Amino acid sequence: MFKRIFLFILTNILVVATISILLSVLGVTHYIEQAESEYSINFRSLLILCLIWGFTGALISLALSKVMAKWMMGLHVIDPRNATGVEAQLVSAVHRLARQAGLTTMPEVAIYESEEVNAFATGPTRSNSLVAVSTGLLENMSWDEVEGVLGHEVAHIANGDMVTMTLLQGVINAFVLFLSRVLAFVISTAMSRSDEENSFPYVLNSILTFVFDIILTLLGSLVVAAFSRYREYRADAGGARLAGRHKMIAALDRLRRTQELVDNSSAPAMASFKISNKGGFLALFSTHPPLEERIRRLQQGNY
Repeated sequence: MFKRIFLFILTNILVVATISILLSVLGVTHYIEQAESEYSINFRSLLILCLIWGFTGALISLALSKVMAKWMMGLHVIDPRNATGVEAQLVSAVHRLARQAGLTTMPEVAIYESEEVNAFATGPTRSNSLVAVSTGLLENMSWDEVEGVLGHEVAHIANGDMVTMTLLQGVINAFVLFLSRVLAFVISTAMSRSDEENSFPYVLNSILTFVFDIILTLLGSLVVAAFSRYREYRADAGGARLAGRHKMIAALDRLRRTQELVDNSSAPAMASFKISNKGGFLALFSTHPPLEERIRRLQQGNY
């Protein structure tokens, strides 16, 4: 927990420092200082507002993640006290893996109806989490492969990936909101000075803000996607340690073979095992690395 808080604070410091350096290098700081005195605008207050604004949506999304998953996916949450057959086996496996991972509060376990071979983990904290698997996964995987998948999802929870991704998204949101408004303001102000009436072009400012919001959001998504790919490798490694490397490799190989048979373009966005077939530049926006590379790393012990 303290490590994550430290990383969170450090990330914010680095983001603020990056913004300051970037604005200074681009010569924007000079215009900001002039604008603050000329238009009585406080960009420091704007930065604080953007941090609050950027994090609010991300934190609300995190807080509601488990509730929304249950509602949107039609999850059947298994009651451990009444579970029998495959359901009891699932709960037992998840809880065993969770204890191995050092979790003190067991995740909820759920099944949802879908032909997709898929699974995901969600929840706002390590002590308030959920692991869900599709009926398609249970029908198409051996039990060893299922355990590999469960180990991967439990590793996501143990690593605090849901919280970390939320913090990263909050930082990106704040960066986009602040920088797009500063750039739009500076350009609009510079253009207004060539106007005979020297009036502030509010319409132009709004248009530029909208454009910069889109551009910077796309750039920010590259950062989020890159970190997401990194956390997938880390969850694979965690799954290998918890369930066994051969089970994790078998699960990924099954997914690779299944990928050749089904079109997974309609897979739920939150699913941890969603695989992208994007290539070239579009691969930079993929949240998951290629299955072949994930398997190769595990086979070579590069984790």
